[in-house]
Amino acid sequence: MPEEIDDAPGESRVCVNCGDSFAIGSDDLSFYRRMKVPPPTFCPECRMKRRMVWRNERTLYRRKCDAPGHSEEVISVFSPETPYVVYDQAAWWSDAWDPLEHGQDIDRSVPFFTQFGKLLATTPLIAVVNGTATHTEYANHAYESKDCYLVTAALRNEHVLYSNRTSNNRDSSDLYLCGKMEGCYEDVNCGTSYRLSFSAFSEDCRDSSFLYDCRNCDHCIGCVGLRNKSYYIFNEPCSKEDFERRSRELHLGSHAAIEGIREKQRHLMASFPRKYMYSFKTTDVTGDIAGEAKNCHYCFDVTGIQDSKFCVWGGFNMKDSYDGYGMGDSADLLYEVVDVGIQAANVRFSIIAWGCHDVQYSYNCHGSSNLFGCVGLRNKQYCILNKQYSKEEYETLVPMLIAHMDAAPYTDAHGRKHGYGEFFPEELSPFAYNETVAQEYFPVTRDEAKIRNHRWKESDAKRYVITMESADIPDDISHADAGAIADAILSCSHGGACTHQCSRAFRIIPDEFAFLKRMGLALPRLCPNCRHYERLAQRNPLQLWHGKCACAGTASKDGAHINSAAHSHGKDACPNEFETSYAPDRPEIVYCEQCYNSEIA
Repeated sequence: MPEEIDDAPGESRVCVNCGDSFAIGSDDLSFYRRMKVPPPTFCPECRMKRRMVWRNERTLYRRKCDAPGHSEEVISVFSPETPYVVYDQAAWWSDAWDPLEHGQDIDRSVPFFTQFGKLLATTPLIAVVNGTATHTEYANHAYESKDCYLVTAALRNEHVLYSNRTSNNRDSSDLYLCGKMEGCYEDVNCGTSYRLSFSAFSEDCRDSSFLYDCRNCDHCIGCVGLRNKSYYIFNEPCSKEDFERRSRELHLGSHAAIEGIREKQRHLMASFPRKYMYSFKTTDVTGDIAGEAKNCHYCFDVTGIQDSKFCVWGGFNMKDSYDGYGMGDSADLLYEVVDVGIQAANVRFSIIAWGCHDVQYSYNCHGSSNLFGCVGLRNKQYCILNKQYSKEEYETLVPMLIAHMDAAPYTDAHGRKHGYGEFFPEELSPFAYNETVAQEYFPVTRDEAKIRNHRWKESDAKRYVITMESADIPDDISHADAGAIADAILSCSHGGACTHQCSRAFRIIPDEFAFLKRMGLALPRLCPNCRHYERLAQRNPLQLWHGKCACAGTASKDGAHINSAAHSHGKDACPNEFETSYAPDRPEIVYCEQCYNSEIA
């Protein structure tokens, strides 16, 4: 397991899940006291996995809507085999039902988590979490989306397709971890760009493709580590006329041409140093992919965040929060949460709580406060297990319930005890491990899942008939007929021989074809699942290792990169060390910030 971060002397514990030791710093203990919770018993990585098992972003099913008078099929994250009551968007948000009708009395004869599991199984659940959506039925964990298709973990997008962890994008497709993009395709962790395709870790670029770690560049192809450049191909400058001629030869409308550019860029990338973490405008931050952050540790994929720790995907003006996935947007004092924020405060051990404060152990509640163990409440306060109490009753009962959780803890299938301060046990999750983001970021095989007692969802039988093999898809989009492609069921070129949850077959929807045609981009050969996993492979894991700068003085230690400038340490090896998401056995040349800036900036 990667080495843990310890900001200050505190205490050391052994994880009750994996058995590894982990540190709890004095600043951590201060946060736990502030939140009035006990220190964790799971290590940070095991806590992250436990939360992720409660988050199904991309596995969607068709199932019957269970709301009275609604017999139509709905798109849902809950498989038809699960016993949950599932309502579509219109029915769930309507006033035709009252979540308080499913309220339960506190039963001190059974553990709290058993009672919560019963409430979760009987209270209607929303088919997908898709708030303020317009013409965007196929979306999940999305907010303020318009005319989008298969977008997940998304915020304020318009006409975006097949994208994950995206915010404020327009007219784009196949994005991952991107913001403020327009007319963009197949990009990973890019921002504020226009007509940028097949690129990663680049910002403020336009009319370019196959860029890696570039800033403020335009009319560039296949480049790495450029700043403020125009008309470059594979890091070599050229005239505007030569660029236009060669870009026609490097025709992105051809799948074969794309593969050729990708391979040449890989060789170029191997000789360039990378900074130990991707960050900008940060102070005292450890993790990866962090921007505008201050005093944050073990944080990944965050922006606009301060004084926080163990957070993944979020920020957006968030502070004083620990242990969350998909959190933030003007929020503070969050702990052990999933998809919690949008002006939320003091929320603990909860999943999907928007605009809430002073909420604990609750699921999919909105605009509410002072809740404990509730499901599906809207604009309520002082409720326990969906039963309404007075303020005085609530303030008396909550401490009693917390004491009951410690006196009669829930015992899971592993024999681990879950009292107050623990997140929901994995076995109570509505989802199997391989339906959730846990499988995406910490993948296991079916056999490994069985050994670890993870639930596993077997693939449903396929009922399609492939009508066009991937090898028969026109190489050049200019030769593709819109009608023929729209009617075809295409085979994925992986054919299931991968670990990407390959669907083996896919369609190209009319909006997708029109976008690719307009942009002059080749038709894909991979199904959306495989394309998503190919993008995931371009980012580092959500883990940290202790590392040392690979600068040996005048070159990298392996000699693959010759330094272009003198470094502050002269001809001696750089002494700097750091926490990095590059594992020690990775082949990349990893520099500290000072050496990297000497070479790249």
